[in-house]
Amino acid sequence: MTTNTERYRASRDQMIDLMNDYDRAVAEFRWPEITGRFNWAIDWFDDFARGNQRLALWITEEDGSEVQVTFDQMAANSDRVATWLQSLGVGKGDRVILMLGNQVELWELMLAIAKLGAIVMPTTAALGPVDLTDRIDRGGAGTVIANVGDTSKFDDVPGDYRRIVVGGDTDGWTSYSDSADVESAGPFQTETDVDDTMLIYFTSGTTSKPKLVAHSQVSYAVGHFTTMAWIGVKPGDVHLTISSPGWAKHAWSLFFAPWIAEATIFVYNYSRFDAAALMHQLDRAKVNTFCAPPTVWRMLIQADLGSKPSGLREILGAGEPLNPDVIRRVEQSWGLTIRDGYGQTETTLQVANTPGQPLKAGSMGRPMPGVPVVLVDPLTGELADEGEICLDLTVRPLNLMSGYLGDPERNDAVMAGGYYHTGDVASRDENGYITYIGRTDDVFKSSDYKVSPFELESVLIEHPAVVEAAVVPQPDETRLAVPKAYVTLAEGWEPTADTAKAIMEYARDHLAPYLKVRRVEFYELPKTISGKIRRVELQQRESAASSAGEDIATEYRYEDLLS
Repeated sequence: MTTNTERYRASRDQMIDLMNDYDRAVAEFRWPEITGRFNWAIDWFDDFARGNQRLALWITEEDGSEVQVTFDQMAANSDRVATWLQSLGVGKGDRVILMLGNQVELWELMLAIAKLGAIVMPTTAALGPVDLTDRIDRGGAGTVIANVGDTSKFDDVPGDYRRIVVGGDTDGWTSYSDSADVESAGPFQTETDVDDTMLIYFTSGTTSKPKLVAHSQVSYAVGHFTTMAWIGVKPGDVHLTISSPGWAKHAWSLFFAPWIAEATIFVYNYSRFDAAALMHQLDRAKVNTFCAPPTVWRMLIQADLGSKPSGLREILGAGEPLNPDVIRRVEQSWGLTIRDGYGQTETTLQVANTPGQPLKAGSMGRPMPGVPVVLVDPLTGELADEGEICLDLTVRPLNLMSGYLGDPERNDAVMAGGYYHTGDVASRDENGYITYIGRTDDVFKSSDYKVSPFELESVLIEHPAVVEAAVVPQPDETRLAVPKAYVTLAEGWEPTADTAKAIMEYARDHLAPYLKVRRVEFYELPKTISGKIRRVELQQRESAASSAGEDIATEYRYEDLLS
């Protein structure tokens, strides 16, 4: 009888074989039928890792020190750590907050917690006591694991939870170093079913309180076949993603996707970004596949890109859509095209430009094989060529979350009408390419024209004065609303009327007439702890000023400067 592991491998191999032929992949790829008992850390990772002397993890620090761990060592180390956690009382179904940086212990613990059937709750170290209290209360965490420098954050976080400290000793905390002396009880046996929860993520909360997203033993562990295919990572590759632990993207590209592919995870830790140093590491480690957020790509092109790092084959952007100028400049220097992709904490990759396929400028690609992406008109509920990005629930997509914990109303809303609703709006052309327009909450009308903030922001950041921009509607009696740009200035530019005029002129010359940016304000953009702009705060600021009948004195107006 065929095992879950054998079905997993066959489907994984099929995805790798087809990743460069989109049409065949859509027609032929099938998700593996994983049923009954399944535990990714045991049934997949341990299966290929034991006795495997290739590098699983390679971490390099800014000072040149580094650590390398083979797959066989990672399997054995995580067995030992799982044994130790079990002796402390951590077991199946227990929820564990894991608040570590990009360090070996993070990967050991991710595997160890999973092997016990416990639930990992990755958490960023940027959080303070208030947010941590919320995560422990709503997340039901029974264990917290944190670095020694972060333990004081929990002094004011109430609760009867187990405390484990990494990298030192703290009163009232159990030291992770104790795990080194434990005799392993591994290999562990699978005690989890496919529907059991493996991960709980908190979303970044750009518009509301963070949601608790639960993922099963397969939704990420199998669902990230799509992410692996988008990255283009293959067995034996070296993969680098610039990402911080605690957010879903880290699990996407620095845990599941590369280890699904049996590739090496390469990490470069730095305190201050240095483009030349990063490019040196890309070349030295012979990184084959590289993914970075738009912020990093923008900083790279501001430096001297130089020649392409020797091993590099695939490059990607993630987190938010990339503007075409960045893609063009990297392509000119390296001969490689940054490929975009789209997904959410609630899913794996849904839409992407896959390896070897024609790219359409501005498009984030086509639906991934096995992912039933449709566009739904938010007014009629009918399928359309422009509308909300949704997943058809006729057959529940394997790469979709189990649901939002403790929030039945939100679950009902997000799954309404037989679709999973992403909250993002896009358009689709005759060849199936999907172009992002914006969040359903962000798109607005001006003089009866639909305005996509992203479209305007993409043009604004091409101007040398603009590092970042956020476009929101400013209420207007004549036009209903006018586009206003909140701008973060580049070094060397002054927040003056002349600078505002130059930015408005550039936008006027590169956008349709009805998309004029009519207000500019130089402003520190409010962000979530994951770095996403909280446009809702800017919209509230505009609404408050309008309701009070007050002008915002620090903004510059198109009619004053360019009429």
